[in-house]
Amino acid sequence: MKGHIIETVEPGSIAEEIGVEPGDKILAINGKEIKDIFDYRYLLADEEITVLFESKDGEDWDIDIEKETNDDLGLGFGKGLMDEYSHCKNKCVFCFIDQMPPGMRQTLYFKDDDARLSFLQGNYITLTNMSEEDFERVIKFHLSPINISVHATDPELRCRMLHNRFAGNLLLRIERLAEAGIEMNTQIVCCKGYNDGKELDRTITDLAKFIPHIKGLSVVPAGMTKFREANNLAKLSPFTKEESLLVLNQINAWGEKYLAKYGTRFVFASDEWFIMAGEPIPDADYYEGYGQIENGVGMVRDLTDSVMEALRKVDSDDRKSKVTIATGTLVYPYIKMLADIVCDKFPGLSCDTYGIINNFFGPTITVAGLLTATDIIDQLRGKDLGKYLLLPDTLLRSGTDILLDDMTVGDIEKALQIEVRIVKSDGESFVHGIVDP
Repeated sequence: MKGHIIETVEPGSIAEEIGVEPGDKILAINGKEIKDIFDYRYLLADEEITVLFESKDGEDWDIDIEKETNDDLGLGFGKGLMDEYSHCKNKCVFCFIDQMPPGMRQTLYFKDDDARLSFLQGNYITLTNMSEEDFERVIKFHLSPINISVHATDPELRCRMLHNRFAGNLLLRIERLAEAGIEMNTQIVCCKGYNDGKELDRTITDLAKFIPHIKGLSVVPAGMTKFREANNLAKLSPFTKEESLLVLNQINAWGEKYLAKYGTRFVFASDEWFIMAGEPIPDADYYEGYGQIENGVGMVRDLTDSVMEALRKVDSDDRKSKVTIATGTLVYPYIKMLADIVCDKFPGLSCDTYGIINNFFGPTITVAGLLTATDIIDQLRGKDLGKYLLLPDTLLRSGTDILLDDMTVGDIEKALQIEVRIVKSDGESFVHGIVDP
């Protein structure tokens, strides 16, 4: 048996009491091998279990344990899944990772398509990189909700877009998940000339048949970097303002229909469509609790409303300071508007807002989360930035201060000779980032 190396043992835990040490391995529970964290949790649920360990010296030992239902043993493992991530074998026509330049850190080129990460972290998966055994485990462990990258329900088109001849059985798998009571969130990355127009209508109507098992569907435009041609990728063109309005109206027409029929819009346009079409961002009611906010559906409205709420909680005074905000060009007008509203309440405050053009990936990439330190430094160097520079937390690698070009927050501070403050995407953080000295 391969087993899993134990990295930590929690003080006072069952594992410590029975003499388990870091470096030992857990091999099986009740005679069954442990594939991943879900097997581990599932097998731990019994009150009486027999656990097979292997010591650092290679000696196997069984121990019978009596405990409360679902009590943990107190073991920590190096990998959150206790297994390798499933690698995506698709070559999606819109894949952002395939559009990146060479020479970046290796982890940025890894494409996961793992149902377990969909359940644990909210990742979107295509359901194409799963064996039948993997699929059955989703049902067995009731991994719900699952987030699914659909893109198209026409089998031939989906196979072509994902460059995977096994991608056409999507609706059959969705039907099986629905029958098992698995909730799903779905997503379409809309590519001009591929899955827009009539194909978008077909995909929306096919998925709506699974309401309420499918909780919602977001439609987002494909992002295109300047490296597509150099990387020999299929040609994609961005949507124009007029085309964006057509897509937006198409999405909202279906949303109105489903709202009247089912009490939910079901299908939602991401913020980019409204901005690209020059249309106002809807009120909060449109987003029905922001169930698709991780796909950029309602981020602008949520931030706007939470900034206004946070601003009502602070009292105006005569404090004086100057700060600077840098963000992506897509949301720049809204961030500037909100910063100006904050400063209107504090006449002694000044806040300059800059929309940073993404020269690293190309100017068609407009979201703040894909900005690099290089572009921020180049475009702010020599400017009077005031007391400190505010940057959104979305541009940092999770749990670090590292940006996409492997430069750090400290590198920005050194280059611009200013303190950098990282701001979360909520109203309290935004207001206090500007107001607090």
